Amino acid sequence: MSIADVITIGREALIITMLIAAPLLGGTLFVGVVIGILQAATSIQEMTLSFIPKLIVLVVTLFFFGGWQILTLMEYFQSLLENLPIYLQ
Repeated sequence: MSIADVITIGREALIITMLIAAPLLGGTLFVGVVIGILQAATSIQEMTLSFIPKLIVLVVTLFFFGGWQILTLMEYFQSLLENLPIYLQ
């Protein structure tokens, strides 16, 4: 296994990680910013007011994107296993 193979596997792993995490992080970031603006505008500083909506958005996002995330991760792992003999040369 050459250094180029290791770098390629690492780069692909980082790309897959970003693809899988993007919907979850994007949704919670959007809701967090909206709740933060509302809290600043109304001077309500309740911690659960920002936590509960983020948790709800996270669960809904997992419901819609969870299957795609698992499928993407399985395809990447399957390609790693299929190319394992090539990497070990």
